[in-house]
Amino acid sequence: MLRRFWLFFAQAVTVLLALMFIIATLKPQWLQRQGQFGKQLSEPIVALREVAPGIGSGPAQASYADAAQKASPAVVNVFSSKDGSLPPDPRAKDPLFRYFFGDKNNNRRQQEQPASNLGSGVIVSSEGYILTNQHVVDGADQIEIALADGRTTTAKVIGVDPETDLAVLKVNLTNLPTITLGRMDQTRVGDVVLAIGNPFGVGQTVTMGIVSALGRNHLGINTFENFIQTDAAINPGNSGGALVDVNGNLLGINTAIYSRSGGSLGIGFAIPVSTARSVLESIITTGSVTRGWIGVEPQDVTPEIAESFGLDQKSGAIVAGVLKNGPADRAGIKPGDILVSVDGQDITDTTRLLNLIAQIKPGTNAKIHLVRKNHEMDLEVMIGKRPPPPKQPTDDSDDQNDDGG
Repeated sequence: MLRRFWLFFAQAVTVLLALMFIIATLKPQWLQRQGQFGKQLSEPIVALREVAPGIGSGPAQASYADAAQKASPAVVNVFSSKDGSLPPDPRAKDPLFRYFFGDKNNNRRQQEQPASNLGSGVIVSSEGYILTNQHVVDGADQIEIALADGRTTTAKVIGVDPETDLAVLKVNLTNLPTITLGRMDQTRVGDVVLAIGNPFGVGQTVTMGIVSALGRNHLGINTFENFIQTDAAINPGNSGGALVDVNGNLLGINTAIYSRSGGSLGIGFAIPVSTARSVLESIITTGSVTRGWIGVEPQDVTPEIAESFGLDQKSGAIVAGVLKNGPADRAGIKPGDILVSVDGQDITDTTRLLNLIAQIKPGTNAKIHLVRKNHEMDLEVMIGKRPPPPKQPTDDSDDQNDDGG
């Protein structure tokens, strides 16, 4: 029995060796592949590092998913419409679109549909208050809000502030997600920010960048300018959306882009949350925004102006005109005076003057330090109420209300 088993084993080994010899002779690559495959199973070809199971990316891995997840539900799409013809389809600028659909399709579209606008907004209160840009809802007959959770509803305008391009809307819905307001005094150039909105109507989108500059003004966008500049991609449809920090807290309301093509070129501007909060509270409380005013037409004191007038003062705001019987006129301010400070706060230019005066409550006295013919003096001015800005022309020109303080 044992002998028979041994004989069978010997025959099997002989057959196997013969088979291996034949394969090695005729198909040697079969044995090479098998050898490499076995080597791959036993050890990697190069040394690799792999994250442990269950460990995802966090702040240390530069992921901003948590911030986006926290802020996105409070960012809404704003659709406004009014009677009139619809502006040309933005796709009409695309030669390929015109080739397939032609200009006639775009002209017919203008004639058949009411004018509409697309933007974004931010829910800042569980009571239904939404911050957006004034230009998003300007002249709208109907405003529709679309939430990130799929709900839609109509909204009404509580108040607008054209001089900062802000508007406050209200919706009647429950269980509203709200955003947390951030702090501008803790924001620095170089901080990472996220822009959340509805660019080109494609749906809610999150883009990332950094704070490129703070306190940007002299842009000719709004009367009161104190913009956050960012390189986060902001495109048409983002207006009124949220600019948030890496913790998902609101830093600003996206309002404008610098572009020659209609798309983002890496320079976007947002209204800081400090300004937005002040406007929001004023509109909710009184229905409008009240600002101080003294009735002067100022100009920046430039080195050229200082040299031509023989002025020792190299900064400040020179008074080019005074409104008759206005607060400045009654206080004795005259054309040619250089306004240097208001209540001890330095005036570097007309924008600074405008902002300082606007923050003072109408009906209160302010001490203005000025230079008249190279002689310094102080005057007490009773601050008046800033009149509403004139209606903007229908051709969307860049006329600005420049009555200064």
